Amino acid sequence: QLVESGGGSVQAGGSLRLSCEASGGEDTGFVFSTWCMGWFRQAPGKQREGISVIDDDSSTEFAISVKGRFTISKDNAKSTLYLQMNSLKHEDTAMYYCAAKLPFECYVDSSDFDNWGQGTQVTVS
Repeated sequence: QLVESGGGSVQAGGSLRLSCEASGGEDTGFVFSTWCMGWFRQAPGKQREGISVIDDDSSTEFAISVKGRFTISKDNAKSTLYLQMNSLKHEDTAMYYCAAKLPFECYVDSSDFDNWGQGTQVTVS
């Protein structure tokens, strides 16, 4: 189970940090530290967009739209994924989701993420 938190409303230029806590892996074989973890977002009327991923070896990738402004990180001991969002823009307004998949071809445009959180809303005004 993946549970996001940290969303909210912020003014343009501000910052937010999203968290995604993973749990229940003992029953499903999901081991947080060994999986590819990603952040996605979807704005109303738009397709879901992969914005950042972090692999089991902590290598990262970012979508061009957020590169240089967002940072992805994880704490394996806490089974928690983070997304630090700085210099937020109005166009960053969306529902943000975390997701997990096996650590093969861990890219922002990978289509085989199969574990998803319920999302957390980010609104930039």
